[in-house]
Amino acid sequence: MASIIRSAKSASSWTESELVAYGISVTEQSPEDFHGTPLPAIESISNLDPHLVSGTLSTQGLSDRTLLLLHHLDLASGRQARDESAVDDFAKEMLFFLGYQSRGLVLRCRQEIPLTVCGDTNRSAQTDVSLLQGSTTILLIVQEDKTIFNNSDPEPQVIAEAIAAFQSNNRARQDRHLHMLDKMTIPCIIMVGTLPTFYLVPVTEELSNAVSLGRYPFVLTMVTKCVVADDTVGGMHAPDIQQLALRHFTLFRTLAEAHWSAFIIPVVGASS
Repeated sequence: MASIIRSAKSASSWTESELVAYGISVTEQSPEDFHGTPLPAIESISNLDPHLVSGTLSTQGLSDRTLLLLHHLDLASGRQARDESAVDDFAKEMLFFLGYQSRGLVLRCRQEIPLTVCGDTNRSAQTDVSLLQGSTTILLIVQEDKTIFNNSDPEPQVIAEAIAAFQSNNRARQDRHLHMLDKMTIPCIIMVGTLPTFYLVPVTEELSNAVSLGRYPFVLTMVTKCVVADDTVGGMHAPDIQQLALRHFTLFRTLAEAHWSAFIIPVVGASS
């Protein structure tokens, strides 16, 4: 692989070629293998408003929060989905609704992260949605599939964003005089319209250095993903797909927390 020409590219320009160049492969797993447990029954999900599963914008008695989420779902579906910001807003609201943003964490849209590639420190990665601890540590990344706007493949892009998050998180640790970590598994989500696909991207110091220096790594990287549904027509506007996606989102929160707990920065006192 040493003969592959590697060039300094921002995350938005990454393609399958970059994954090959840096020894990265992606493997799809079954929901049970990916999450480590069977999907929960929709009825067993605690604190889930039943109106979210069965309601529409015209349903009487919706809570303000459920009504807002259904509004975002409507805006992110159908013809309006061509407005990519509507999908980002929906993803952010869904994560908030399902409890991803706990105390000390914040959901952001359009975060730019520096990315060092092939010795070039002026490249970057821009997330569509990210979950942060405070203002520095990136815990989770959401990337929208923008193939309806251009020919870009979101999978290499979200992996590049995860590598950028690893680099950024270690800089934050260094700034706080904490030891830098040699591995972080970054939870990621790709949104195809309102339909999510879930990823675990294990970023090591070896992979980060290979990207930074523009060389082939000594150790290969295996990214895993879990596809909610192959049929994307209607996305979460379809009741059966909505229930299935909610079951995945609920389990992924637990899985993501288990991974980011390994690199979240301990908080001293009450401030984050």
